[in-house]
Parts: sequence; structure tokens; C-alpha cells
Amino acid sequence: MQTITPFLWFDHQAEEAVNFYVSLFEHAEILNVERYGEGGPGEPGTVMTMSFRLAGQDFIALNGGPEYQFSEATSFFVNCETQAEVDRLWDELAKGGEVMDCGWVKDRYGVTWQIVPTILGQLLQDP
Repeated sequence: MQTITPFLWFDHQAEEAVNFYVSLFEHAEILNVERYGEGGPGEPGTVMTMSFRLAGQDFIALNGGPEYQFSEATSFFVNCETQAEVDRLWDELAKGGEVMDCGWVKDRYGVTWQIVPTILGQLLQDP
């Protein structure tokens, strides 16, 4: 069992974001969907939380309202084996988002990703 699970607070786009992320990554799936009921703060029947997995890493997404926003202080570091994988993930995450320096990209939902070839560390240490 995974001990630490990233929890992502979205305004109202959790379902759209999760479906997008699951479409991008291998070994990805939606694990569970919880919907707001009559007594909840959200509109009944809309997504409250979604549990999902990307490349073996579990996440939870919440439609929690506009109180909190994502920042670059937290990002997801994605090791890519091939340049084709780097290009594909970078291009898709950048659509509607913001390209940043050094392999960083903020997606259309405000989540920051670092799309990095696995060989980068080795190349940076090579004299």
C-alpha cells in the first residue's frame, strides 16, 4: 500500500483533469469516483473526489472550490526513457498551459510538471 498520496485541489475541473492525465500516461487508471450528495457543499451528482493512478503513482483529485490555487512550489517530476516520450508529454501538457524554463510546464489546470529524460542527470555530471 502506498503511504503518501498526492492530493490535488481543483476549483471544479477535477474530472476533466483526471481524464486528461489518465489519457497521457501509461499504466494509468481511474480507481474511484465519489460524488456530492444532497447534503454536500457541491452540486448533487457532481464529482467530489476521484482516486486515480499514473504510472504506478496514486493520486486523489478534489473539486473543492476556488479557495486554493496550484503554484510552482510543487511540481511532478516525470522521468522519460525516450525523447519521443518527452516530446509527447511536453506537447500535450503545454496545450492551453504555460511553457516554463528547464523542462517545466504548467498545464491548463495550473499543475506544474517537470518532463525530464532519465539520462539528464548523467549528462549533467559528464565532464
